[in-house]
Amino acid sequence: MQSTVLKIKKLNPAAVTPTYGTEFSAGADLYACIPEAVEILPRETKFIGTGLSFEIPEGLVGLVYARSGLACKRALAPANKVGVIDSDYRGEIMVAIHNHGERAETVFPGERIAQFVLTPYLRADFEEVESLSDTVRGEGGFGSTGNR
Repeated sequence: MQSTVLKIKKLNPAAVTPTYGTEFSAGADLYACIPEAVEILPRETKFIGTGLSFEIPEGLVGLVYARSGLACKRALAPANKVGVIDSDYRGEIMVAIHNHGERAETVFPGERIAQFVLTPYLRADFEEVESLSDTVRGEGGFGSTGNR
């Protein structure tokens, strides 16, 4: 398994350094760094700070995903589905938590609110062309695979 050093800065002394739940966890848990509990009403989104900023190395991106337990048991997940943290961003890591459920939910200080995955990426040099190569699928869109 590959690893790299990720420099983090605590913007708040109460901030918790991200942790991995197991030896083989791909995502590190991000923790709420808030002074008091925050209630999120049904269909409402609130920004929850982590009290941390990251120095993500060039060529890598930080992706913020839902924690499965929080999403499945309490209907709380990042509003943008996957947060993207670019290598040139140095501000606080915030998670826009959306309540997809029918009842109010509360996020507590120090609670695990999302998971962070560090991964390499490729940049595309976009080239405009008149046509694309043919495939069996062709222009079949949503729900088109497996129907032949």
